[in-house]
Amino acid sequence: MKYSLALLFCTIFFACTSKTKYDTIIRNGTIYDGSGEKPVIADIAINADTIAFIGDLKNETATNEIDVKGQAIAPGFINMLSWATESLIHDGRSQSDIRQGVTLEVMGEGSSMGPLNPKMKSEMQNGQGDIKYKVEWNTVGEYLNFLEKKGISCNVASFIGAGTVRTYVVGEDNRKATPAELETMQLLVKKAMEEGAMGVGSSLIYPPDFFADTQELIALCKEASKHGGMYISHLRSEGNKLDEAVEELITISREANIPAEIYHLKAAGKDNWKKMDDVIKRIEKARAEGLHITADMYTYLAGATGLTASLPPSLQDGGFGKLWQRLQDPAIRSKMAKAMQTNPADWENLYYAAGSPENVLLLGFNQDSLKKYTGKTLAAVAKIRGKSPEETAMDLIVQDSTRIGVAFFMMNEDVVKKQLALPWVSFGSDAGSYSPEGVFLKSQPHPRSYGNFIRVIGHYVREEKLLPLEKAIYKLAKLPATNLKLKKRGELKVGYYADVVIFDPEKVQDHATYDKPQQFATGISDVFVNGVAVLKNGEHTGATPGRFVKGPGYKK
Repeated sequence: MKYSLALLFCTIFFACTSKTKYDTIIRNGTIYDGSGEKPVIADIAINADTIAFIGDLKNETATNEIDVKGQAIAPGFINMLSWATESLIHDGRSQSDIRQGVTLEVMGEGSSMGPLNPKMKSEMQNGQGDIKYKVEWNTVGEYLNFLEKKGISCNVASFIGAGTVRTYVVGEDNRKATPAELETMQLLVKKAMEEGAMGVGSSLIYPPDFFADTQELIALCKEASKHGGMYISHLRSEGNKLDEAVEELITISREANIPAEIYHLKAAGKDNWKKMDDVIKRIEKARAEGLHITADMYTYLAGATGLTASLPPSLQDGGFGKLWQRLQDPAIRSKMAKAMQTNPADWENLYYAAGSPENVLLLGFNQDSLKKYTGKTLAAVAKIRGKSPEETAMDLIVQDSTRIGVAFFMMNEDVVKKQLALPWVSFGSDAGSYSPEGVFLKSQPHPRSYGNFIRVIGHYVREEKLLPLEKAIYKLAKLPATNLKLKKRGELKVGYYADVVIFDPEKVQDHATYDKPQQFATGISDVFVNGVAVLKNGEHTGATPGRFVKGPGYKK
């Protein structure tokens, strides 16, 4: 008995006095845990990919220790609208977003990297721009697994694109899907959800998504809903029919019994800025009725898309190849030049919404002979070429054989601020994640690629004092994680994955401009993804611990 008591005493003594060994301890930080509550000063311990302890660790040791006194510690930020689909293939470091604290890229705005039939796969392979790659996958799940295996610094996820599903089954023609085709499309959604897709994403101002009616979208969303997914959409209108477009999204949410989110919430065009108040009331009424309606946004006054958004979708019936042919017909070109100058009720004319060709900035071309126009306005290029802006736009599309990336200046700063303060709005860059080197220098991105998330903290929190930092962190991390139904991400909690961002709230700053967009944000010192340091003392480590983050319907 005496021996047993002595042994028990020794066991307790050594258990109480021995020091726990952690992989990493982050000491003395001001912890914004993602909940939206006030921060606390404490230490965080990481073991492997997981947060192991939060509290007082002064008597503990770790292999790696960082003292971050005076700095903020937050959960990794989530990019709800990422177009890093190709940039991550070329460079998995995801530098422009990692340096803003983004640890998860969510893709799939209308088009996704799968499913691909042989024709789609061939077109993807042959239609590549500056970034070249072999299409080694067929489904969206296979694509995300491909990225993880290749090596990426960030986590990745994706919706399945409604337009991609439609192209796979129906093609790019402007017609209603047959009942049999719709059933096949639902089966593709089912497969994607079981592979780990987050839900269904649409982009309804662009063909072929434009050709889908509300009932088709409801059918696809009903399938996603069975697997716990959500619906997320670039609305059918962000301008003249903004109210009706929001109502369509609410109808889809209600009929399909599915959470729904608006991509890059905005009121496009001066005549439509006043509509945002009614839009907010409409969404908040739906939320009060029990529908889970949310939105995301970017923090700039210009949107970026294809120059073809200046042309009627009907001209694109059958795909880009048909558009390219039609734009070489003088009679059609004459009609299109007039159409570009109109404010139509049945399609979204972004050229008109921008107000003038001076507000259309050319961002990138495939053809080397046209790259000299990168960074110039459409008005400037029209003057150089001695043609009208409308003729110049059509000429460039034909000569480059692409939709041509452009920025349309259409938004209002007061409206942006109003949206940014809403508790149900998160953030998405609507852009790739780049580095100012190599192939990425061949085109000019929108500055949101380098500054969208840091602008929230540096400009709107610190300078504009639009909302407190703890609320901004909630909107950057927990809100989107909750909407996506992610497990163990979006907050700093024991047992959660160690996606961690360390930054100085007084120094974080975006530097990217429309003239000089390829400039990294500053002020973030360290970023951990799944417990691994990918940014250390402001420098990228080259580590690639990123994973395919799977949706709620995933089946092994």
